[in-house]
Amino acid sequence: MSLLTVWPEADGTAPVLRTAEPSAIAEALAPIGVRYEQWTADQELAPGAGQDEVIAAYRTEVDRITAAEGYILVDVIRLQPSDDPEWPAKAAAARQKFLSEHTHDDDEVRFFVEGAGIFYLHVDGKVYAVLCEAGDLLSVPKGITHWFDMGAEPSVAAIRFFHDEDGWVGDFTGSGISTRFPDFDAIWAGYTESAA
Repeated sequence: MSLLTVWPEADGTAPVLRTAEPSAIAEALAPIGVRYEQWTADQELAPGAGQDEVIAAYRTEVDRITAAEGYILVDVIRLQPSDDPEWPAKAAAARQKFLSEHTHDDDEVRFFVEGAGIFYLHVDGKVYAVLCEAGDLLSVPKGITHWFDMGAEPSVAAIRFFHDEDGWVGDFTGSGISTRFPDFDAIWAGYTESAA
């Protein structure tokens, strides 16, 4: 199940829309050019499975979207809690990389296969927080200002698609807007409580 919360850009405390209905999420995102779809993410991934294993598990979907959209690079971001004593520092560094508002010169396309993360899209005076879980595909057009949060204890795996062989390259805006809105952990806590 996914969740969309929309606020005016000046106030991260008073949502103007909150919905967990997939068709309503897709309908609300379509006017800003963002594609949201739900696919099947039912492949069992081993705890240590790396990029090649994740892509192999979803080869049919990867090949289909790559052929349809002309992507030339596919990779995987996968973070899972670990007993490694360096895990907290690694998780914090990975999270920090995406927390500041930025844009890309390529579309940002993600198919979530495990866990959850939130894309915050800053468009036309609003902030759209799209909580994505396994099975969600989100395609954010190039140039849209956004940031991404996977929480203080990330557990997420997403297949990423690129038209550019350089992969993920962010152009940071320098704005502090991301600090004025509820983070992943706050939204996730409310989401899981309401689902219980």
